[in-house]
Amino acid sequence: MISDNDILVLQQAVAFRNDQEAYNKLFLHFYPSLKEFAYTFLKSKALSDEVVSDVFIKIWQKRNTLHTISNIRLYLFTSTRNTAFNYLKKQQGLQNLPVEDYWVELKSIYFNPESLMITEEMIERIQKAIQQLPARCRLIFKLVKEEGLKYREVAELLEISVKTVENQMSLALKKLGNSINFDITRSGSPLKHA
Repeated sequence: MISDNDILVLQQAVAFRNDQEAYNKLFLHFYPSLKEFAYTFLKSKALSDEVVSDVFIKIWQKRNTLHTISNIRLYLFTSTRNTAFNYLKKQQGLQNLPVEDYWVELKSIYFNPESLMITEEMIERIQKAIQQLPARCRLIFKLVKEEGLKYREVAELLEISVKTVENQMSLALKKLGNSINFDITRSGSPLKHA
């Protein structure tokens, strides 16, 4: 896993030295998450791949200004969303897609089983509980817990209020806690958002 500091170093290497290796590392790090995020809008793996490729082509073309971006993660997710919406407008004539229509497949969760000593059975229960969350709730949970975005950033990205993000995270944590039979708010679990 690449740390936020490593991402910043790679970003600066691309911006200041036209470093293609750093660019490739950024692409490989963000590609899976961005493709999955694009899929929530497009429902097509091929189009999702194309959208993420287009986003990174634009990143390379504008690499000289890359150093001015303070949060590359949020910038990439926002660019992916906007590019996906542009594809939808061109291909399907859709103007707005409600957040409730987003679909998210969570492939991993935020837990580290070794440090938490969670059994494989417990991980399966947690993953099943996450998949049973409403689509909007799953998407917000994924962006906060898997992608590390702050509530404010998720609100900006999805064009919803911070309060909605807070409510959806609260709902997700409550449902997860009920599904796996423990109180997340008292457990000291990493599910709590600092």
